[in-house]
Amino acid sequence: MRRRRVLTFGAAGVGAIGLTLFAGWWQVDGPGAAQSDRLRPLALSDMNFRMVDHEGVPVTPQSLVGRATMVFFGFTYCPDVCPTTLSDISLWLDDLGKDADELNVAFITIDAERDTVEAMADYVSYFHPAIRGWVGISDQIAQAADDFRATYEKVPMDDGDYTMNHTASVFLFSPTGEFVSTIDYHEQREFAVPKIRRALKSRTDETS
Repeated sequence: MRRRRVLTFGAAGVGAIGLTLFAGWWQVDGPGAAQSDRLRPLALSDMNFRMVDHEGVPVTPQSLVGRATMVFFGFTYCPDVCPTTLSDISLWLDDLGKDADELNVAFITIDAERDTVEAMADYVSYFHPAIRGWVGISDQIAQAADDFRATYEKVPMDDGDYTMNHTASVFLFSPTGEFVSTIDYHEQREFAVPKIRRALKSRTDETS
């Protein structure tokens, strides 16, 4: 199936973009980043949950150790943040070329009620083939979110349906499973792709 359309975003001016990107870096990777260990995701090897992927294969955080990893939380009924971010991730992977083969990419659902294996398989087929969807029951999702220090909330709607609020950042891990950085929602490719390359590069730094 063809991917969903990729969103591109205009810019008001080079100076304004530079200031915005610098502010994002300051808060995420720079001196302004949060220092609390409670806000920092656990190492993948220290996490403790089980799920299945969109092909029904059992997976755990330890399944990701050995290659650099990107993780994003969301749900298939998401109207904007999730398809936009997964489209962005697809672009980043395209930019990485063959280096994308060295990455794990996991899209973890926060919607146990609606996101079945079949629903997730259909959803991720619209994006880059490297993206794997992970689904599970409520307790498994809650444990995963806690380990990654992600948050989510079920929000009732007037028509009796519901939507989900959730952390919109992408989590980056080194091949040994250590947390490296986050990529913010709508972060420009000029900053996102170098962060991913830094996580990939750490596979050699950590073994030297």
